Amino acid sequence: MFPEFTDILNALVLMANFVFVPALAYGSQLALGALGVTLVFGILRFANFAHGDLMAFGTTMTILFTWFLQANGISLGVLPTALLALVPAIAATAIIAILIDKSVFSFYRKQRAAPVVLVISSVGVMFMLSAIVRFIMGTDDRRFSDGERFIVRALDFKKWSGLNEGLAIQTTQVITVVVTLIVVTMLFLFLNRTRTGKAMRAYSDNEDLALLSGINPDRVVMVTWIIAAALATVAGALYGLDKSFKPFTYFQLLLPIFAAAIVGGIGQPIGAVVGGYIVAFSEVMLTYAYKKFWTYLLPEDMAPTGLLQFLGTDYKFAISFIILVVVLLIRPTGIFRGRVL
Repeated sequence: MFPEFTDILNALVLMANFVFVPALAYGSQLALGALGVTLVFGILRFANFAHGDLMAFGTTMTILFTWFLQANGISLGVLPTALLALVPAIAATAIIAILIDKSVFSFYRKQRAAPVVLVISSVGVMFMLSAIVRFIMGTDDRRFSDGERFIVRALDFKKWSGLNEGLAIQTTQVITVVVTLIVVTMLFLFLNRTRTGKAMRAYSDNEDLALLSGINPDRVVMVTWIIAAALATVAGALYGLDKSFKPFTYFQLLLPIFAAAIVGGIGQPIGAVVGGYIVAFSEVMLTYAYKKFWTYLLPEDMAPTGLLQFLGTDYKFAISFIILVVVLLIRPTGIFRGRVL
């Protein structure tokens, strides 16, 4: 017996509400985070374990500037004020990233230190940034989203459609996808159309040949950190707007971000974007309880009694780890044949 058309629509709305839309927003956040990791790895040739806490620092700056703007009566109406605060927050985070590079990473680059030395030093930077963020913001959840909360409300959708399931789309979810599309497009245009972007790609492909061609390595490094800081700030702020801000969460995000970068091919920007969505959809789909979904599609006598959940939500980050291990074992270069860690 085939399900009725309304039951199929209810099942699709249910999936859109709890799987597709959240995974699309989460994947966009991971894609931006993975872009920052893959850019640093591709050009500076080390895995920056401080990137998660750089995201936390950028989000902290966004929150502080948001509070400042709100205190002075400045807002964006239906949109979050944080979008306006992103500009000075990116500038502040970029300054910190450059100062960290000048005081820590540049020393090891000049010494031609092994990449593992830079990785270990990035762990030290990670703890330093984490301490700064916790000193400023504390350890509690911080919500800084204002403006209109929903673009599509579940109750309004039910009245309009006549379905049992209501579709709810948050403003922050739409903003996340739109901002990610704009940022990714701008980054790819920058890397492929501008002189500085081409110099960065040349430096990434062959450092010695790039230096012989007259490319200024200090300029390449500085621009790399500015872009990485901008990506970290935007990714962190969008995640904080969509969920909430808690410093330790950004340390946890480091695993899915690295998984996304490696799945796509670390060092390949397009791979970071694709990997972000693969990891996000995998996490959301494998931790969603499908009981209600199949209740709509199956006959009443075959309706499931269990949750039909592959893994509990507590194991969400374990999925990233499994994906990471499987890719490293089967295809270490990732989908787009990036560098091997």
